Amino acid sequence: MDCFTSSPPSAAKVCTLQNSFQPSFVAKGDYVIGGIFPLHYNQEMPDLNCTYRALPVKCNGFDPRAFRWAQTMRLAVEEINQSADLLPNYTLGYKIFDSCAYPLTGQRAALAVLNGPSEDDSPMCQGASPLLAVIGESGSAQSIVVSRILQPFRIPMISYFSSCACFTDRREYPTFFRVIPNDDYQVKAIAQLLVRFKWTWVGLVRGDHEYGRFAVQGLLKELQGTKVCVAYQEMIPLLYNRQRALEIMEVMRWSSAKVVVVFSAEGEMTPFLRDYMTQNITGIQWVASEAWVTASVFTGSEFYPYLGGTIGFGIRKGHISRLSLYLQTVNPQMYPNNILVKELWEALYGCNPSPSPGSQLPPCSGQESLLEQHSAYMNTSSPRVAYNVYKAVYAVAHSLHNLLLCKPGTGPFQNNSCAQSNNIYPWQLQYYLQEVKFNIAEEEVNFDLKGDSIPYYDILNWQRGTDGNIEFVNVGLFDGTKPAGEELVIQEDRIMWAGHQSEVQVSVCSASCLPGSRKAVRRGEPVCCFDCVPCDSGKISNQTNSIECSLCPEDFWSNNDRAACIPKKVEFLAYDSLGITLTVISVVGACLTIAVFAVFFYHRNTVIVRVNNSELSFFILFALTLCFLCSLLFIGEPTIWSCLLRHTAFSITFSLCISCILGKTLVVLAAFTATRPGDNIMKWLGPKQQRAIIFMSTLIQVVICTAWLIDSPPSPSPNTQYERSKIILECSVGSSIAFWCVLGYIGLQACLCFVLAFLARTLPGNFNEAKFITFSMLIFCAVWLAFIPAYISSPGKYADAVESFAILASSFGLLFCLFAPKCYIILVKPEKNTKQHLMGKENK
Repeated sequence: MDCFTSSPPSAAKVCTLQNSFQPSFVAKGDYVIGGIFPLHYNQEMPDLNCTYRALPVKCNGFDPRAFRWAQTMRLAVEEINQSADLLPNYTLGYKIFDSCAYPLTGQRAALAVLNGPSEDDSPMCQGASPLLAVIGESGSAQSIVVSRILQPFRIPMISYFSSCACFTDRREYPTFFRVIPNDDYQVKAIAQLLVRFKWTWVGLVRGDHEYGRFAVQGLLKELQGTKVCVAYQEMIPLLYNRQRALEIMEVMRWSSAKVVVVFSAEGEMTPFLRDYMTQNITGIQWVASEAWVTASVFTGSEFYPYLGGTIGFGIRKGHISRLSLYLQTVNPQMYPNNILVKELWEALYGCNPSPSPGSQLPPCSGQESLLEQHSAYMNTSSPRVAYNVYKAVYAVAHSLHNLLLCKPGTGPFQNNSCAQSNNIYPWQLQYYLQEVKFNIAEEEVNFDLKGDSIPYYDILNWQRGTDGNIEFVNVGLFDGTKPAGEELVIQEDRIMWAGHQSEVQVSVCSASCLPGSRKAVRRGEPVCCFDCVPCDSGKISNQTNSIECSLCPEDFWSNNDRAACIPKKVEFLAYDSLGITLTVISVVGACLTIAVFAVFFYHRNTVIVRVNNSELSFFILFALTLCFLCSLLFIGEPTIWSCLLRHTAFSITFSLCISCILGKTLVVLAAFTATRPGDNIMKWLGPKQQRAIIFMSTLIQVVICTAWLIDSPPSPSPNTQYERSKIILECSVGSSIAFWCVLGYIGLQACLCFVLAFLARTLPGNFNEAKFITFSMLIFCAVWLAFIPAYISSPGKYADAVESFAILASSFGLLFCLFAPKCYIILVKPEKNTKQHLMGKENK
């Protein structure tokens, strides 16, 4: 407005409008309500260079869907005016304006709606406002602007499509109501949806407005504590910028996140998705907010390859019985001067009902029939936003009806007064709005203290219809009034996913870590991005995506997959290939010894047997047989008795054997050194003395073993320290000192025997047995010297195998060195089995 002073004599100030912004539809009534709808989804901003008066913002991109919402408001007002029960004797009027889906033009619509029935005859600001309430706006950004403009006048507004959680702040928005659920419930529902389908790596795209900002903030807060991570966050400019949109699409193309959650309005998404289709990006699973999930502008068949499978939360659908017929009454013939009806025809039919010279569209009559195929406008089978508009108008009507029913003296205002029917203030109507409760088609409508309505969503899935176009199929619901965890109900078998797939899309930063591995978070990346590290030996993870591997109990070990603890393998020298080999060798050695014993016994009267002290030879063969057989004690599962006998039997039998060889060596040495007549050294090495030497030498070993068994006897012992993956069942020696004393004593006997035999090696005689004893002791000592490091370094059952092998090797060394030459003479060269030959006196 521009105020100026006229020429005298009048000094009155006159205000005139510099621009005229006429309502799209207007109707007079006793009480007037306003309506603001985004009848266009795009804007063309004027050049603001301040050198001349700027032109008004030009709106383009006609939206038949929003036009249907405006017609729904008109229908609801007409139904109320025709009703005999609701507001009888009163009529509602309306003024409907276009916000162009933009805050700046929304502000223009809010200021215009505050004026009277028309801007030309606007009254001065005296008395109550001519406007009682406003039905609007759709976008949250626009609703914020409109609400702040209406606040000083305390005019309530009921939004049919603004779901931003910011409106719950009653200090900021004291006059705001809505018939759409709060976004807090929507983001909660989307978070549950992401968790339900295990989409742990998602992208976020939002519009550049409070609706998108608050929704993303709410979703990020809701996702805290879940396993869902955000790969990227992008923002579509409020004034659409194609270059920026293409940058967003490149992020989507190269990101590994295949699920994209979008909080944006239909007006912003329309140019964005049209450009998206030109980039040939497919495979994206869209999760749509309620702001565009039912946008009929995207239902064309050309959208399906790119948007098919979209899932989202839509406003609860309703039923408006007369809506379809009412929409068909709107045509260019009924409204010849309404530019919006003309644009409707151009959008639906691609023709101009009122041709002009500059028109590029073909002419048409304006009498064409509106068909169901014009889904952007005629989709009335399951109205959602239109149903919200319908409920909002009826909420105002019921509140006004209750206000008019007030009886003086019982009212809610000062001194129990009521509002005056001919001078109703908007704040008085707001009181009744807060308290209103009514039913439409068995659905209860009311508002809580924050102006919110019942949180309820339908879950919609975009599927291909029979005609190739996209249909919104209801596949579930979200009921915010249910207990936690029970709000979301989905019929998964009815869902068609992106790419026309029946399987759920996978969207993860890292593939799940299978049992047997754990997650290792990558440095500097979200927790959803990780590497799978196999569990260490002895640890397992039996669940997918385990954070850490758990240690198996002491007697258990991890299997090859590291997914389960299994009993540790018990290892001992069993009758496997190694055990059987040692057993065969032991038995063969014992049999050979017995065979030699039989040969000697059969030829016991021959010279070679008698001259070598047959009694000691039989003792040695007996001891060697026991030596061969005691190696069998080392094979098989250790038991108490086998552990007790292993080392004691081995040490005593070997001590007996070495004692006999020592006695034989002493006899040989004494026999060849007694050269002077009269020497009686042999009388000290007679049979009795030899037996005494053998007995005493063996007795010392028996005493050591007895003390060992009494003080700290060997016993079966599971060894889990040497190799953690196995239980090595072994015989613990009990006392290491006793064990090494036993071996040391045998070694002492062997060294003494070796020294004596070595001294007697050069004595005369064709059969000087000292040479063979020397050689046998040399082999014996070499075997047991090699045994010590081999035994200490051998793991598990191989320690027993080494000891068993040492017993067998030394036994075979003694057997062959001592008895093979004699058996050769007895069996092969019997002619040398004579006294002359042995004395070296046979005739040449």
